[in-house]
Amino acid sequence: MKKKKNIFIIGSGFSSLSAACYLAKEGNNVTVFEKNNSLGGRARQFKEDGFTFDMGPSWYWMPGVFEKFFSDFGKKVSDYYKLKKLNPAYRVIFGKNSFVDIADNPEKICEEFEKIELGSGKKLKNYLKIAEENYKLGVEDMLYKMPGKSPFELVSLKTIKKIGFFLSNIKKDVRKDFKDPRLRSILEFPVLFLGAKASNTPSFYNFMNFADFGLGTFQSENGFYDLVEAMVELGKSLGVKYLTNQSVNKIIVQNKKVEKLLVNEKEFICDILISGADYNHTESLLEEKHRQYKPNYWKRKVFAPSSLLFYVGFNKKLKNVKHHNLIFDTDFEMHASEIYENPIWPTDPLFYANFTSKTNPKTAPNGYENGFFLIPIAINLSDTDEIRKKYFDFIIRKMELYTGQKLKNSIVYKKSFCVNDFKKEYNSYGGNAYGLANTLMQTAFLRPKIKSKLVKNLYFCGQLTVPGPGVPPAVVSGELVAGLINKN
Repeated sequence: MKKKKNIFIIGSGFSSLSAACYLAKEGNNVTVFEKNNSLGGRARQFKEDGFTFDMGPSWYWMPGVFEKFFSDFGKKVSDYYKLKKLNPAYRVIFGKNSFVDIADNPEKICEEFEKIELGSGKKLKNYLKIAEENYKLGVEDMLYKMPGKSPFELVSLKTIKKIGFFLSNIKKDVRKDFKDPRLRSILEFPVLFLGAKASNTPSFYNFMNFADFGLGTFQSENGFYDLVEAMVELGKSLGVKYLTNQSVNKIIVQNKKVEKLLVNEKEFICDILISGADYNHTESLLEEKHRQYKPNYWKRKVFAPSSLLFYVGFNKKLKNVKHHNLIFDTDFEMHASEIYENPIWPTDPLFYANFTSKTNPKTAPNGYENGFFLIPIAINLSDTDEIRKKYFDFIIRKMELYTGQKLKNSIVYKKSFCVNDFKKEYNSYGGNAYGLANTLMQTAFLRPKIKSKLVKNLYFCGQLTVPGPGVPPAVVSGELVAGLINKN
């Protein structure tokens, strides 16, 4: 009979919650240590003055990943929460009275493209056919077979046939077929928000466009935090222990093995340690001789953006906006350049606006609106109250223009979150929001390793290791690390 292992997990983001469930299912004693006062990592939720705000993720894409996760435990998503497919999925605003609504199925989206650019409907249909093939290969097949140990994980007859998609890039492919700048922006936006410029993202990642147009955008009944609560409920049923307000001070290694964890200045003995927390921060808890990656390693890496976030309560309903809104009324290329190539506060930023109360009125008092705003920015920028105020005023001016309403005096609640908070709350390298970018040289086995090369029983999961940034990959990351441990 296999001996139960005493397994500790640092952090309670989606990768940690996922790993905890898989490891507990195998009969291990699993304890999750969370430094903050609530579970969920970047996906935490808070309530204030009658408003309910999801703090981070808000786009429920790739529903099959979540269905698979729960089915591995004999459960279904519907056992825990209800999903609604949004129609329109989102609105893209290009100027006053100029917008495109993205429908809930590919046929309607192709029709909308055709209205904007003659011939683009047929081109989009062909583009999505290839994107669907890449999705089935990349997400439904490869994603679950890539613990990042060897380059041969990427090699199969199917991937060899797709080699051209790894050598070209999203920008090149999109701009070859679509000339209207609005259509280009719509097709390129998923990779900007998830980790890199379209020109630096392999064409293979066009599967994100299928995830967007082909599968659709969903919303859970009480917000994205429903997924956190569901995974925790499942974990508890399997015997997982969750501890909050637990700050890890040090990882104690003896004979190249983690022996103890120093938490709130108290020692805890474990057999195996997994960190779903920031990779660089986790290694800083080790003696230097046990660290795999030196400071220069991280400096050379291409990180996905940080974010300037605002959680805002309005005392009236907003007009001319949907649940999800992308404000793309500015130079897409310039903003991307100011994130990745010339890291500065954006000159004229695009931004994202989310109003959960459009779909779920319970997230705001009756007759009020719940607003979440996000500007993607470079990591490690100077973060001051003055800068935050400048960009908040910028957003409100834009929203007044596009809603046709006076909003400034209707704000009854406001909270911001930016680089300094990402560092403080999540020990995030450079204050990044999403992890490492999905560039060709940061794919699969080229990402930081899921298992330490220097400490035998130390493992990692989450957005800085395989498979990459985003909620679905984080859930898969937990499964991958648990599978590696169970196999060993």
